[in-house]
Amino acid sequence: MGVSTFITRDGTCLAVEEQGRADAPVTVVLAHGWTLDRQSWRRVAHALPGRCGDIRVLRYDLRGHGQSDQAQPGGTTIEQLADDLAELLVQLVPDGPIVLAGHSMGGMTTMALAQRHPVLFAERIAAVALVATASGGLSRSTLGLPRPLGRAAIRGQSAFGKALVKRKVRRLSKYPAAIRPAMKWMLFGRRPEKVDVAETTAVIAGCSPLTLTGYLDDLFLHERREALAAFRGLPVVVLAGSNDRLTPQKHAERIARELPQAELIVFPGAGHMLPLERDVQVTERIARLVNVVVEAPAQV
Repeated sequence: MGVSTFITRDGTCLAVEEQGRADAPVTVVLAHGWTLDRQSWRRVAHALPGRCGDIRVLRYDLRGHGQSDQAQPGGTTIEQLADDLAELLVQLVPDGPIVLAGHSMGGMTTMALAQRHPVLFAERIAAVALVATASGGLSRSTLGLPRPLGRAAIRGQSAFGKALVKRKVRRLSKYPAAIRPAMKWMLFGRRPEKVDVAETTAVIAGCSPLTLTGYLDDLFLHERREALAAFRGLPVVVLAGSNDRLTPQKHAERIARELPQAELIVFPGAGHMLPLERDVQVTERIARLVNVVVEAPAQV
């Protein structure tokens, strides 16, 4: 148990935190979202063993996020994140079934994993939770604003980040409190906990401008509806917040239409940060997937 470093093939160090024994019958891997870090999964990770028993839980900081090495120009792509995840699974989880849970860009990473590493996905992934994510269509995002205003806000965000990159600024903001109201509006639903808003804003304020702008550009290119074919036949749960402005409920509904076997759960009043806003319910849904895998090992 504890935090360790995983070094990818190209020498990038990823911070990995795990709970449980390495030879547990099932491993749950939690992938976080854009500009966040593994701490967004903290409550779920700590609660899962109490719901599932003998399992291993692994969460990590994506390339360019948290305590992992910064990404390099040209390396801020979901494809690269999928390759990192593939390497991590092969090296750190060489045996046994895996339950993948991806929040936001972490969910998109699981789709890219299926697309880029189909054999690994087919042989090792036993169930998937897709949390506040999308299979495509983000280039039309408006952040819940009227279209002209929303598109202008996104362009402004991108231009601001690129200006910081050009100036070689290392973090988005030295003053998290100044951007807290905007983060609360954009990321959370009704009546969020103040500590959740403050902690999430602090993480985002501390991330690299290249992480903001590089991955934002690639999010707009994310079109992986066809990759969902690899998820058919697996236990899948699709979770969404009715007040999510980044990946609105319609994205979850589109994913669910592609996966008739999937369970679609929409949390009224919740926003984008479901692992924090609805941590108990998210834990319960992932625990159900784990229990399905445990009870049907012959199908894995």
